[in-house]
Amino acid sequence: MTARTLVDGVPCDTLSVLDRGLSYGDGLFETVRVFGDRAPLWSRHMARLAEGGRRLAIPVPAPDALWHEVLAVIAGMAEAVVRITVTRGIGQRGYAPPGEPVPARIVAAFPMPTPDSRLAAEGLRLRVCDLRLAAQPVLAGLKHLNRLEQVLARAEWNDPSIHEGLLLDAEGRVVCATMSNVFAVIGGTVVTPSVVRCGVAGVARAEVLAAWQGVQVRDLALDELHSAQEVFLASSVRGILPVQAVGDKVFAPGPVARAMQRHWRALGFPLELA
Repeated sequence: MTARTLVDGVPCDTLSVLDRGLSYGDGLFETVRVFGDRAPLWSRHMARLAEGGRRLAIPVPAPDALWHEVLAVIAGMAEAVVRITVTRGIGQRGYAPPGEPVPARIVAAFPMPTPDSRLAAEGLRLRVCDLRLAAQPVLAGLKHLNRLEQVLARAEWNDPSIHEGLLLDAEGRVVCATMSNVFAVIGGTVVTPSVVRCGVAGVARAEVLAAWQGVQVRDLALDELHSAQEVFLASSVRGILPVQAVGDKVFAPGPVARAMQRHWRALGFPLELA
């Protein structure tokens, strides 16, 4: 995959082997959908990055400086997926973080995936992953660099008819999908799983919470999800996608997912991506 990259503001595609992001996953990242000179969820991405920096004690770049670098790497691209990575930088051997870290930042632009409008219209098929997410409230919600759980979960299938994997925690509660957050309409109320123990608090999730009044954020059992009237996923890159099936349980795209897709287009996004 071809990518345009800046490392600390300089065109480059290498990083020190001593960087703590490589050694320990000690850092944060954001994956931003950009078209033209617009990124409708930019402020949410920057708010999450700032919160992650605060909680991990990693200084993060100013949003204006990052946006300038985003515009530089996407120059001439009509649409792109931009990954912003901030690590704690180089440190001595061992887990102890440097007292005065000098963070490294990587801004990389990738071509947009090929759209598949059928998935936005008809929905995705999900499998329930065997892997269970470990509880770690200190890291819960953050987009930190250690994604091994998601890597192992995604390695569980290679069937192209399965589009996503549903992740549960050790107690069997629904948390999220491998690349997106989950919403379900249960008894007429929109519900999304809590991510206070594990999982990522997605920026698309935050947008849905702000746009749709009365969403319940709470624990959600798999059996309760199976009883939902509709299920949909929210992703900053892929948008709002209805769920067609979770395993053998079949769903139909519903009015809440359709309303949120209209909201997405009103934000300025093109049609949802596959």
